[in-house]
Amino acid sequence: MKNLSMPAEKLTSFSGEASGSAVETPAAGQAGQPVRSLRGFGIWGLVVAALVVCYSKPLYRLAWFAATVEFHSYILLVPFVSLYLSWSSRHEFIPYSKPDRGRAVLPLIAGIAVLACLWQATRLIGELPQVDYLFLATCSFWLFLLSICCFLLGKETFRVIAFPLDFLIFLMPLPTFLRDSVEAVLQHGSAVAAGMLFKLSGTPVLWNGLYFQLPGLSLEVATECSGIQSSMALLLTGLLAGYLFLRSPWKRAVLVTAVIPLGMLRNGLRIFTVGQLCVHFGSQMINSPIHRRGGPLFFALSLVPFLLLLFLLWRSERMRGSTVRKPCGT
Repeated sequence: MKNLSMPAEKLTSFSGEASGSAVETPAAGQAGQPVRSLRGFGIWGLVVAALVVCYSKPLYRLAWFAATVEFHSYILLVPFVSLYLSWSSRHEFIPYSKPDRGRAVLPLIAGIAVLACLWQATRLIGELPQVDYLFLATCSFWLFLLSICCFLLGKETFRVIAFPLDFLIFLMPLPTFLRDSVEAVLQHGSAVAAGMLFKLSGTPVLWNGLYFQLPGLSLEVATECSGIQSSMALLLTGLLAGYLFLRSPWKRAVLVTAVIPLGMLRNGLRIFTVGQLCVHFGSQMINSPIHRRGGPLFFALSLVPFLLLLFLLWRSERMRGSTVRKPCGT
């Protein structure tokens, strides 16, 4: 029988060569991956910068519009909030994942369609109202940005920044028809809330839609009393709080949905308070600071039930998480 054993020095040299090659291959692969990932992020940054340059004129007009119109002043904060949320989640980026480029087609087509609508409306009508022009221009900008992110960023990275990207929807100012509809809903909802409070308080009142006949005074819930600005601020607060503190999608939806009745109840309480002041201290209270400049006070009051609901939803998630049994062996 032949001896199949190898000399000691040959065995050592063979194992050394094998181990050396095994170490070098992953190192080379790991060295190449960051280069490709950084190149991908660099291309994405250049394309986004080019898009911003292309939209520099409407974006400048949007910033000036938001700075001069009080209701739309929140628009100035939206990009900074979105950037902060994206930056704070940067440790969750997966730079080596592949993009799902099929998803980029739909927002690209939608952006082109919005641009076509803007061009057609300008050609037929002439110069659009500023808020409607800015809505269409910003909508197309956001859709193109969404398409770029789908095309160039990996699926996992896109999933991480999905909420900050969606939050940029609030860059779009409410167009005229949409704002009128929202104001009408809030106006009538606030009147219902105020009427219920008058009834519960025992105050003699004749209530007909938006009109209240109180002792020595007639009140009308005007469009300016819809509370749309405070309701928008509460909506943005609900979206951010749900994203930061809650994990369950349906609990986030509950928190955001609760903003609507809370906004109506807050504004109804304001109408009720002004009406009671007029009944007990005279009709001159209709011009009191609590009516003219009382919005921040009642907004702060509406945060009390909002924060309570947020705490209950957050606590239920914590309690449910603590009751989940760990698998054996962990």
